[in-house]
Amino acid sequence: MAKKAEEVAKLNLRPLADRVVIESVEEDEQTFAGGKLVLPETAKEKPQKGLILAIGPGRTDDDGKRLPMDVKVGDQVLYAKYAGTEVKIDGRKLLILKESDILAVVE
Repeated sequence: MAKKAEEVAKLNLRPLADRVVIESVEEDEQTFAGGKLVLPETAKEKPQKGLILAIGPGRTDDDGKRLPMDVKVGDQVLYAKYAGTEVKIDGRKLLILKESDILAVVE
């Protein structure tokens, strides 16, 4: 899953406020025996792990002060199952969601 910085930087999409753009990471489906289990696309669960490709500048509080984001480009994150909006850009399926829908950063 290690993407080069220049691959991440090529994204021509700038999220606003506290939104992030994530590319989902597809997990391999395996049986208990370790063999591959092939599932049709409709039977697969939506991935909940992804790589942050772009972040917004952060939201503003009631006083107009910009609050910094807790995540950065390149972070691998876990996010809420049905969060965000899926978009397709340059043949890539991306997800735009609010920072509050991110549950954890994978370290």
